[in-house]
Amino acid sequence: MNPKKIKNIFDSFKEKKVLIIGDSMIDDYMWGNINRMSPEAPVPVIDIEKYEMRLGGAANCALNIKSLGAKPILCSVIGNDDKGKKFNSLLKESKLSNEAIISSNYRKTTIKTRVIAEGRHQIRIDNEDKQPINKKIEEKIIEITNNLLKQIDVIILQDYNKGVLTKRIISKIINNSKNNNIPVIVDPKKDNFLEYKNCDIFKPNLTEIKEGMGVIFNEKNQNELIDNTSKLRNLISAKSVLLTLSSLGLCINSNTGFIYSPTYGGKVVDVSGAGDTVISIASLLYSSKVNFNDIAKISSIAGGIVCQKVGVVPINFNNLLTETLKLY
Repeated sequence: MNPKKIKNIFDSFKEKKVLIIGDSMIDDYMWGNINRMSPEAPVPVIDIEKYEMRLGGAANCALNIKSLGAKPILCSVIGNDDKGKKFNSLLKESKLSNEAIISSNYRKTTIKTRVIAEGRHQIRIDNEDKQPINKKIEEKIIEITNNLLKQIDVIILQDYNKGVLTKRIISKIINNSKNNNIPVIVDPKKDNFLEYKNCDIFKPNLTEIKEGMGVIFNEKNQNELIDNTSKLRNLISAKSVLLTLSSLGLCINSNTGFIYSPTYGGKVVDVSGAGDTVISIASLLYSSKVNFNDIAKISSIAGGIVCQKVGVVPINFNNLLTETLKLY
């Protein structure tokens, strides 16, 4: 692609509406320093200097979509609790709509607390419910989705194994989307790994593909990458498999061939949230009819940018555009 075409594609993002369905959460961050070891156990004592709360999971994907200039609509389930109120407050602060957010009296809002010191994660504490949502909420999500289909350009299914994406919701949404010619992009987890049949892009990471398929392979061997992503694509009848490879970059296996793209940018500091960024940019590019070769390159650039920051952060539009133009 030439620079003019790249700019035109990036400018076209502002015309896109993206429906993100899946598990949302609050990411808590405690930032501090280690100055001593605990006298009670062989663990470091961290003196907390800063505390921060951010939108996470599918909500971070919505932040990425918004940062890229498109309009996200987030459909998720939170608890009818104090943290749920905080979640809605964070949505408001980020200028994200809560029109498709469902509050439940039978669930708690997922909280992931990360303690960071010496420039890295020291520990993560999760407080959550993982059981599947009930049929009443299933129906509500399907109804919300059907009411929005006519105005949506692409759907992202963001699965964190927290119970929002049940087998029934997955099959209903993909089938209804196909009937309306709306592409579906999937970020899977182990529990429903092979349920996302007939999606357009299936985006696991290395751990997820190995656990989901029950395989072991060498990700540095291209033939093994091709073999396993081909098997996966056939298993779920997906148009493509986009496999993220952590610091090694990513690859895409589609009916047009196999593409490997290395990580771009500097040293990988933290991969948290990189998958949200990759699926966001890949979804917008795919809905803009960009070919898989360019989707691989630009998605890898985006992932590399956010991996240079500590914690879960959305991509910056101008930064991504600048780095993309450098490559092309």
